[in-house]
Amino acid sequence: MRIVRTMASQQRILLIILSATVVSFVSSFQAVDRHASVARHAKSRPRRTDSIEGRSRRSIVVVAATDEKMSDVDEYLNPVTEILSNFMQKDDDGGGGGADKIDPLAGIDFGAPKISKLPIETLAAALDAELYEKEWFVTGNVNPIYFDDAFQFQDPDVKLTGIEEYARGVTKIFDQASSRAEIISCVVNDDGVPNTITVTWRLSGRVNITPKGLPIKPYICYTDFTVSEDNGLVVFQEDRFDVPGWDILLSALFPFLIGKITKEAAPEVEPRVVVMPKMSGAKKAGIFDGVLQQLGL
Repeated sequence: MRIVRTMASQQRILLIILSATVVSFVSSFQAVDRHASVARHAKSRPRRTDSIEGRSRRSIVVVAATDEKMSDVDEYLNPVTEILSNFMQKDDDGGGGGADKIDPLAGIDFGAPKISKLPIETLAAALDAELYEKEWFVTGNVNPIYFDDAFQFQDPDVKLTGIEEYARGVTKIFDQASSRAEIISCVVNDDGVPNTITVTWRLSGRVNITPKGLPIKPYICYTDFTVSEDNGLVVFQEDRFDVPGWDILLSALFPFLIGKITKEAAPEVEPRVVVMPKMSGAKKAGIFDGVLQQLGL
């Protein structure tokens, strides 16, 4: 009887995920239709950058409202995301832990002193070096010294405020044993978007949705960091993907469709040498202690 109930539960989960895939597919076409309508009637409206045409702005950062530490989402903007959040793995799924589970972000001082304002090129190089090593887009192992206290993350799926809330969100959603955020580049945006650093990276691994998790077909992501003119800190982050949400879900559920109906997996990332830049005036500005503290030196 227990086996029958388990099979029925798995069938319900599959049905809901398939329904979410259909909703996501339809939403993608509705979004295209809305964008086309806006383009026809507001051609003179300022655009963020021409380079983002054809890329999806759908995020895979899903936060489970049922987890006390993960209930800090300001708003769900996508019904598919809200549905899938109900199937996030709990702390005791597949191996126990529960209340005794070690906090994976315990080593981060979210109240560490912020860096002083740097040239945006230097900031981009520093973020490149740190992200290349820590891959905090999936690990959550952020360095808070670069982020304003009012930092916000927003995409068509969710809104949230706070770098700690963001870090705990990605730590929760991504399987830490297999997920990767391989940084391809981190540069000042050259498409006419002011005060913006754009990171190009390859996402792979698994997400903690359903008891066994769902595989991620590797694909390319684009992250835009908006830098404050006043203090030089990152105040806003937006993620964009080179595949639509329905492609991601369909590839996870039916891998044999990859390259046939869905897009091919993104190619492997070539390794590169990344060097942390020298930050002039570090001792005088007081950022040296904060950097060393975060680096564990």
